[in-house]
Amino acid sequence: MLSSASRNAASRFRSSVSLVKRNLASSSGSPPPAEGFMQGVATSKFIKATKEQALAHPELAAVKNSETQKMNYFTAVNDALATALATDDKAVIFGEDVGFGGVFRCTIGLAEKFGKERVFNMPLTEQGIIGFGIGMAAVGHTPIAEIQFADYVFPAFDQIVNEAAKYRYRSGNEFNVGGLTIRMPCNAVGHGALYHSQSPEAYFAHTPGLKIVYPRSPIQAKGFLLAAIRDPNPVLVMEPKILYRSAVEQVPVDDFVLPLGKAEVVKEGKDLTVVGWGAQLYVLEHAVQEAEKRMPGLSIEVIDLRSILPWDRDTVEKSVNKTGRLLIAHEAPHTGGFGGEIAAAIQERCFLKLEAPIARVCGWDTPFPLVYEKFYVPGMIRCLDEIERVMNY
Repeated sequence: MLSSASRNAASRFRSSVSLVKRNLASSSGSPPPAEGFMQGVATSKFIKATKEQALAHPELAAVKNSETQKMNYFTAVNDALATALATDDKAVIFGEDVGFGGVFRCTIGLAEKFGKERVFNMPLTEQGIIGFGIGMAAVGHTPIAEIQFADYVFPAFDQIVNEAAKYRYRSGNEFNVGGLTIRMPCNAVGHGALYHSQSPEAYFAHTPGLKIVYPRSPIQAKGFLLAAIRDPNPVLVMEPKILYRSAVEQVPVDDFVLPLGKAEVVKEGKDLTVVGWGAQLYVLEHAVQEAEKRMPGLSIEVIDLRSILPWDRDTVEKSVNKTGRLLIAHEAPHTGGFGGEIAAAIQERCFLKLEAPIARVCGWDTPFPLVYEKFYVPGMIRCLDEIERVMNY
């Protein structure tokens, strides 16, 4: 006889299989774009679809009189890079294929506009790309390096964590490489398998001297990338590649930056705090909407962490002290994922206010699969199940 828990798990698995089959059956049959396509983003309440919605955000007060332009995520990245090159004569962009526009078209047209001496290709050597960037930053330039996929960053790991992150400290602040920015497309894409789907933010979050930011939308892509480029520390910009075409917003055409290290409460609530970053926000949005339908009166607060290092403990703590419950979701594996750091810190700060154990919905502790990707990622059904479990504790 199966236990009740086993029967419930089997039922959830069958539901997941049924959902995946329905999604496949409703597909047009045409292959997805290289960066994939994420359903539901276009109708998200987190997306600023009009000029009025975009400019009403308090963080955009400096450009409240700006015109806006409809941009998808990769176009907003391109706009930020063009702005950086136009406003900083020492800024340069380099990486694999960036001179041709890059595999995701983020640098398209920049070499023609600013010259091939400022936007240029590099050999297939991630260690060399970052080492070159460190050298340029050390002598006062503003290098913007692209790692073609976040999965390929590991050959450059030593350069990032042992050189870039420690350069200022080891020289007693006599030298620094704060001008270095490293962009990398990350997260699941629908068909990326082992080497085009990973989320390596937690590896770098363990490294003092770095900053890590995770934009979820075109406005954030432009504002956070410009903030990263101008920040006096080396910054890793993680770009969820499945959003490159899926996420479309009205983006201010003027130059602006967004604050690194600051989370955003994108939906207020009183019963449960849900935290995520990047593309996971849209998954959580759907899970929250379904949970609030199933449980009348339930009110869930949603926080976009936005910055992984430093992360905004105060905003999360304030929310959990109000709601008494916390759920964290991310695509990276459960063990050693950054959600564990958040859980530990909030447990220390909010222990007496917690009404249930802190929950995490993450990728599984396996290599990222291909045909089983839908079962690997923390999709809407898994997040919904965990919301219900936390609320029924």
